[in-house]
Amino acid sequence: MSKRAQLVYQERTGPQESRNTLKCVQFYRDENFKLILEAPLDISLSDMELKLVNFGYDYYQDTEMAPETVNLQVFTSKTGSLCVCYSRAPDIPEEVTYSISFLHKGYSKTFTVALERTDSLQVKEVAFLNLEYYVAAYLPGHFLHLLNIQHPDLMCYSLFLTGEDASIELLHDTSIQSICKLTLLDCCSGRLFTVKINEDSLMRFMWNSKLDRDRLAALHCALVHLGSAADLEDQIIQWILENLSPCHTFDPIQEFIIASLYWRMCPESSQLDKLLPYTSLLYWNGVVPGIACTTDIISLPILKVQNCKGFWEKLNLYLENVKYAEPQLHYNNNVLRREWYKLLSEEREGRGAPTYLKNIFENARKVLSNLDTWSMEERLVPFFQEEDCQQQLLMGLMVAQLKDHLMRHLQHVGKKKMDQIVVDYVSNLLDLMCRMMEAVWRKYNLHPCIFSFDKRGSTAEFAVFHIMSRILEAANGLCMPLPPGFHSLHLGLGVRCLPLHTLLHYIDNGVLHLTETCVRKLFKDLDNTEKNEKLKFSIVTRLPEAIGQKICQLWNHPVTSNFIARNYVKLLLEKLGTRQRGRPIPDRMSIHVEFLPLNYLASMLAEIEDQGLNPFKEQDHVNAKFVEEMALKHTAMLLGL
Repeated sequence: MSKRAQLVYQERTGPQESRNTLKCVQFYRDENFKLILEAPLDISLSDMELKLVNFGYDYYQDTEMAPETVNLQVFTSKTGSLCVCYSRAPDIPEEVTYSISFLHKGYSKTFTVALERTDSLQVKEVAFLNLEYYVAAYLPGHFLHLLNIQHPDLMCYSLFLTGEDASIELLHDTSIQSICKLTLLDCCSGRLFTVKINEDSLMRFMWNSKLDRDRLAALHCALVHLGSAADLEDQIIQWILENLSPCHTFDPIQEFIIASLYWRMCPESSQLDKLLPYTSLLYWNGVVPGIACTTDIISLPILKVQNCKGFWEKLNLYLENVKYAEPQLHYNNNVLRREWYKLLSEEREGRGAPTYLKNIFENARKVLSNLDTWSMEERLVPFFQEEDCQQQLLMGLMVAQLKDHLMRHLQHVGKKKMDQIVVDYVSNLLDLMCRMMEAVWRKYNLHPCIFSFDKRGSTAEFAVFHIMSRILEAANGLCMPLPPGFHSLHLGLGVRCLPLHTLLHYIDNGVLHLTETCVRKLFKDLDNTEKNEKLKFSIVTRLPEAIGQKICQLWNHPVTSNFIARNYVKLLLEKLGTRQRGRPIPDRMSIHVEFLPLNYLASMLAEIEDQGLNPFKEQDHVNAKFVEEMALKHTAMLLGL
């Protein structure tokens, strides 16, 4: 087992100038050691040639050098993060300044906090705590600042607490020092404490927060700790369901899904955390009252030893990414959306490459098979079992594009392992949506049965419809696939809960999607009352052609008969193309009608049928005679005869 030690070395470069360097030394069990890393520090230290860091509390050094000494801490984490935390005693009683250099990111942040009160200020030094994924700056009685060390770029991912929210149990107005990860020393009593983020307190803070920045920071902090609390994910989903409308600057559904995927998948590979998206936000313009922040670019550390393992290998990956990072290192769905729309258009026009599409749908099959193996218990949500080709196309395309993105940066990962990573990612995405839907079903106590369309929906069903609309909006915003049967269930709730004009408005604007499964059930459940006929007719006229041909066979009505006849003529004439026709066959006419255009059309269709081009062979009653009869009936209806 090896240990690391950090020290700061001060080198004189002139009479009034000096240069400070952080040196990290690795000690081994055989008593050997190596200088592994050097990093220049742009901070001002007291006149010492050597300062040991994180070696505990030195009472004599603290008392003898209190006017000159600085508070300096170096923190590492298992993810490869390396942070230098630095502060001095405040020059102005009303404010405190501290800096954190994220050496693995190549920049530092300096924070200046305006204190709410200064009369009872006993402890003037900011204490820095190592909480693994977070570094905390703590001034007892005033504030607790949790900084996300993996993603410190946006202030909204760091939690700044004041008042009662900033208190640490058993540690109040006392001087403390971080000895090692999650361990604190009370400098007055000499006692050691283990410190960690309390999940229950964090969830209470989320529920009580009124500001988006606090909600967002608490959400990310909670997701970090999902692995240590089994029911924490369910609590977060319940919070999301109650806070869909209050959040104005971010979508809690999008943020939950993206961040949850990030923390689910990152243990798979040490580099996935640098390649997978961790947020749905591109920028954040908000400010935190009472705290000012400046960001400075710093020099990157220099590794003195190559081919290091463990922590140093992960740190080196961070540094390489900072040096050679592409503008879009993290995966995003912009290209996915364009390619998906392109494939949908090609598939509708029959122009898609068969082999490519086959591979895409095979990717989707793997995702759905993977998802089925995870869902051993019976689902509460009555998702219709159907093949949604559009969503399967999006699933398979997402697998392909995510794989291409990861392979560019993880060339050392084998093909089989990479295939499993990307399939797991998309499967986890769908699983998260299913878990959200399960929570919605439990919250409103809906039955796990397939409802019928001959009854109106309840208030609970309308609430579920609204939540499903928000999930759909979140998925569309990030071009994420939806679970199989989502659109049919959403449409079914819409039919039950919405008035007709609102339902049609939602369909026309793409909020509701007409699926064959749901429309078939609708036409079977509803009788032909005047109200239901109006609904059916409105839906038939909006169906895609491929689905419309199938649905019209279920409804024995003049409208659908007319639709079938028109479509039959269209398909026959398309099949005819430029074929040379023979002479008309008037004896095929069932009734002689003195209407030459109809006579000519009927004889033409009869001849095409004789050539074996009938597109409706499985429907014996659909032929030229059927078209003739429908044309006469429709004409008579228009003339009022």
